[in-house]
Amino acid sequence: MPVPRRLQPILNFCNRLGSVRQQHQGPAPIIPASHAASEGKPFISALGLALRMLLLMIAFSTPPALLQAEEQEIRVGMSAAFSGPTKALGIELYRGAAAYFEDVNQRGGVHGRSIQIIALDDGYNPIPAIENTIRLIESHDVFCLFNYVGTPTVTRVLPLLKVYRQRHIYLLFPFTGAQPQREFPYDELTFNLRASYRQETAGLVQNFLVGGRTRIAIFYQIDAYGRSGWDGVKRELARHNHKIIAEATYGRGTGYEASFDTQVEILKAADPQAVIAIGAYAACGGFIRDARLKGWDVPIANLSFVDSESMIDLLKASEEELGVELTHNLINSQVVPSHEDLSLAAVREYRELMQRIDPVLPTALRSAGYRPKRFSPVSFEGFLNAKMLVEILRQMGPDIDRRRLKTVIESIASFDIGIDVPVRFGPQRHQGLDAVYFTTFRDGQSVPLENGFAWSR
Repeated sequence: MPVPRRLQPILNFCNRLGSVRQQHQGPAPIIPASHAASEGKPFISALGLALRMLLLMIAFSTPPALLQAEEQEIRVGMSAAFSGPTKALGIELYRGAAAYFEDVNQRGGVHGRSIQIIALDDGYNPIPAIENTIRLIESHDVFCLFNYVGTPTVTRVLPLLKVYRQRHIYLLFPFTGAQPQREFPYDELTFNLRASYRQETAGLVQNFLVGGRTRIAIFYQIDAYGRSGWDGVKRELARHNHKIIAEATYGRGTGYEASFDTQVEILKAADPQAVIAIGAYAACGGFIRDARLKGWDVPIANLSFVDSESMIDLLKASEEELGVELTHNLINSQVVPSHEDLSLAAVREYRELMQRIDPVLPTALRSAGYRPKRFSPVSFEGFLNAKMLVEILRQMGPDIDRRRLKTVIESIASFDIGIDVPVRFGPQRHQGLDAVYFTTFRDGQSVPLENGFAWSR
């Protein structure tokens, strides 16, 4: 039985996946070799077969999706990690967005239409992210893709935006600062709200250099995310005539309980004056724990993706268990202001809604034993993403049509989202914010570092 014509481009895409070899860019991995080897393996034909089966299931078990213009509900599609070592990212990003959407829905929605997040778990893995994206578009007819989490997942989904170009499917506000969705050929199909990893790493490097710390090493996840951060650090150091003095890696999905002694020894042997970590909270927390247990007190900085609150929770639990201080000399770059800054209108609104609505995940996505955070940078970012999307829908007027989505977003030259920094989009500008903030950890809580930081030697 032939696949319907509307699915033929996606079928072609799936067929190509069966033979395309993943391109490895950036530095050769140092450790562990087993993970590095797996990163370079070609897609096996089973992947293409699995996705073709998915398409057949969609084509012949569900009727063609209704046009959303005829419905009273606006569905946005989210694929993220709701399970595994990085589940806190998907959970908290969802909760922040859900709090704002629920408040809007309680007030009558946008032009009388409610907003619903259709969320699917990809476990922070590329293949499920591809499958989820096809389902969200074909089975759920989502208005747009929204709140996706992670570079390795987003970069694999980007080609689908080209496949679905005629259906005007755009990716809005992914939780990643990587370059692929900010550059040709995918920048025209993606809108970012947050600053990029290049901007975050540039800020970290600049502040370390101001403090006289020129010998910088990096610890990073050996995939597209880690290499994106590696590239940002390398570029900024080169701009100041310096180089990365040492690097060590780990495989995506490594948990907090793993040993990072080897990575610590590799970096420590180079005698760096600072370490920049590009990874997820479990692995970065484990690296910090093992570094401190070995008596290595070097400043360690992390990017926004790490989810500093989840990382600190792990380290504080180990502090109580081991009786050793682990949370000193830590710096974090952030792409949203502190959720403790009550002078900001968006922070006050965010905190009020998170407490009043206390959003929960759909039953199928709930994780046993996970304790939702009252407030966090991740849920605050999800909240701001949702607030921006609602403003876009309001500016579209009653005729909410995704064929007009790109034009409407590009017309938003300045929008006060409530953080004292305007959101700016335009035909040549698909990133709304450029601000990077810095925090450290003192007296049991995250503390903003005003005007950057000069972590002096």
